[in-house]
Amino acid sequence: MTATIKLLLVLAVITLLFFTFKTKKDKLAVGDKMPSFKLQNQNGKWIYSNSFNGKSLVVYFYPKDDTPGCTKEACSFRDNYERFTANNVAVVGISADDIASHKAFVAKYNLPFTLLADTDRKAHKTFGVGKALGMFTSRITFIINDKGIVLRIFKDNINAEKHIEEALKILKIK
Repeated sequence: MTATIKLLLVLAVITLLFFTFKTKKDKLAVGDKMPSFKLQNQNGKWIYSNSFNGKSLVVYFYPKDDTPGCTKEACSFRDNYERFTANNVAVVGISADDIASHKAFVAKYNLPFTLLADTDRKAHKTFGVGKALGMFTSRITFIINDKGIVLRIFKDNINAEKHIEEALKILKIK
């Protein structure tokens, strides 16, 4: 093969990859409909996304139960939980930890909301939640209205505690 043909083949492959990745939608965006899911909670009960129909929803993905940042985030949601529920907003945490880990985390910190076990990471993929540094689940929070539409996404180095206050403002909760 001549150098010109090799160059043309490389350019064709690069162009194909560019358009493949550019048109592939693999992340949830503001304005999108919340994807459906079916996961088990800390008690082993199956929770379906449609069980939240008619409610606004805060879905937060976090790296690991009972770690410093995740504990701060969970406790901040716990401390503001009544403000959310008084305004018809459900709070749901999701991680790749198993049911037993979630159950212990809920008991240790008296968490009043649902934690969902996504051990196969299907919901992570559906929501477009990746891994930070290729190792840990990214900390990402989705604010979803009562029609199931994503209003806001907190990601990229969010503060584990402070973004809860911002979520309350977006949902117009005082």
